[in-house]
Amino acid sequence: MNEFFFNEIRNGNFKEVKAMLEKNAILVNSKNDRGSTPLILATYSDELDIAVLLLENGAKIDAKDASGNTALMGVCFKGYVDIAKILIEKGASINERNTMGATGLIYAATFKRVEIAKLLLENGADKEIKDARGNTALDHAKIHGVQELIDLLS
Repeated sequence: MNEFFFNEIRNGNFKEVKAMLEKNAILVNSKNDRGSTPLILATYSDELDIAVLLLENGAKIDAKDASGNTALMGVCFKGYVDIAKILIEKGASINERNTMGATGLIYAATFKRVEIAKLLLENGADKEIKDARGNTALDHAKIHGVQELIDLLS
């Protein structure tokens, strides 16, 4: 049942996800074989409506996958601004770090997500945090040569 639930999230089947949650509320914070929660999977799959449904049903907003990534980190990597806004509005931790020391801001810089970097900075992202290799978000922006991010983070 658990894997079917995760497949329905991945496929964007809102009605089925909602029905399954109504039958078995514990699914909201379950984990799949990769350590992802339904919220992490929904946000990573750009399923805004399902993400909101999960949050309304008690999904832990800062739960981490096996690599220590949160839902917010995933959308910073993928570039899903609308979901990032909702997660921040609902209280996601802006400066959470994964097992490699990366934050959402470091991901935004690494994957050239200027709009998300702006959003994170507007909401208190710490641009001085260094990842496990000793690089800040600015260092990553410089590595990738994104002048707008370099200016933003300088």
